[in-house]
Amino acid sequence: MPKVNMETLLPFIQEAFNRGVDFQIPITGTSMNPLLYQNRDFVKIVKPDLPLKTGDIPLYRRNDGAFVLHRVVGIKENGEYIMCGDNQFVLEYGITDKNIIGVAKKLIIDGKEIDVDSDADYLKHKEKFLKNIRTRYPGRRLRCKLSSVKRRFF
Repeated sequence: MPKVNMETLLPFIQEAFNRGVDFQIPITGTSMNPLLYQNRDFVKIVKPDLPLKTGDIPLYRRNDGAFVLHRVVGIKENGEYIMCGDNQFVLEYGITDKNIIGVAKKLIIDGKEIDVDSDADYLKHKEKFLKNIRTRYPGRRLRCKLSSVKRRFF
């Protein structure tokens, strides 16, 4: 599957939202593994109901122009979102409502459509991910650094 140019899709996404319909995009990259896989899964995004909640999976545009689909893992007092992909360990700060394009309401995983608000297996995954984000971060970062040191010496 060719890589999707989100810049090209953005006007179509906004038009779909203006018409009150969702927009399906393919997954690219590995940041949301093991939940979502590139070349297999899709996400149906809808116009966001702001502010977002912890656990939501928004499509957003970073200040550098990159389009990202990550999970909200926290919300600061000033309303900024803390984001992290399910397969990531570095928390991203500084995302605000102005960066948000849409939010995932349905996931199409291996051809099966899953509602993020009601699917029991998905809700368990989300709860587990959010519960472990703080403890997972230092452990994965330490393993990454140890692996880097190991490669240098061996």
